[in-house]
Amino acid sequence: MPQKNLTIRSGGRRRSIVRTVTVGGKFTEAEAEIFTQRAAANGQLLGEWARGVLLQAISGSVQSSSELALFAEIQSIRLLLINALEPLLRGDKMSAEQFKELLRYVKNNKRKAANEMLASYAGELMGEL
Repeated sequence: MPQKNLTIRSGGRRRSIVRTVTVGGKFTEAEAEIFTQRAAANGQLLGEWARGVLLQAISGSVQSSSELALFAEIQSIRLLLINALEPLLRGDKMSAEQFKELLRYVKNNKRKAANEMLASYAGELMGEL
């Protein structure tokens, strides 16, 4: 799958960031499997996930497991509020089954939402460097 180039704005102009440098390392089969599982759990390809982990490490923003879990739960509350309040504000009613489906959606997407939010913060931090 071809990698998308990121587009950034600089002084009102748009320009693409092309990544051309590869950084590698050697790992055991067990380590590689753990990496692949973590990437899949975050809805990312292995290379995307590894890049994010490395960038977080140099930016000093590596969180503990409990901090990441807490952030994911905060994102789940955000997802729940956004997805429940919008139809209610329009005057629609939500059935018990619709609410259960919404809870399933939140449970399945909270980690991805948390990782996307952290990645956006990491991108902002890297732009400041």
